[in-house]
Amino acid sequence: MKATQTKLEGCFILEPTVFEDERGYFFESYNEVKIEQILGYKPTFVQDNQSNSAYGVVRGLHMQTGEYAQAKLVRVVEGTVIDVAVDVRHNSPTYGQSITVELSADNKRQLFIPRGFLHGFSVISEKATFFYKCDNVYNKASEDGVYPLDETLNIDWLVPKEKMIISEKDQEAQSFEMFTNK
Repeated sequence: MKATQTKLEGCFILEPTVFEDERGYFFESYNEVKIEQILGYKPTFVQDNQSNSAYGVVRGLHMQTGEYAQAKLVRVVEGTVIDVAVDVRHNSPTYGQSITVELSADNKRQLFIPRGFLHGFSVISEKATFFYKCDNVYNKASEDGVYPLDETLNIDWLVPKEKMIISEKDQEAQSFEMFTNK
């Protein structure tokens, strides 16, 4: 497994070693020992989530706060997405900065997103199945988020605005300025 540290400390792009032959392919999608070597600690994943979405869907930007904060290991098992992580850790030198990574069934990349990040993705293929591990359980009272099209963040979701499908909840999410000033 190849690990690449992104510009956001603790956020890694993981690329598996893929073995292909006439039968298809095989790769190790998760190895606790290797993840611990990469991260410098052993995350305990307690919840797996999966979603399926059509082209143009933008999900996010979401996070869990407080004792229910979550680190995530995300990947795509069908289709292609643009995955986004925004650093919102207080006192971080990259506070408010984001990264975008193309994750697809073809490239088999994963993104590890530590606690203290907003997260979201957009679907740029006909459809996509998105899978992720979380190191903490979901708690509705601990939800937080930011409007995905916030101009301050200036995220390129690679979907024309008129073709975006955004939930009512995400359309009504707070601005990044409101999030920062609370």
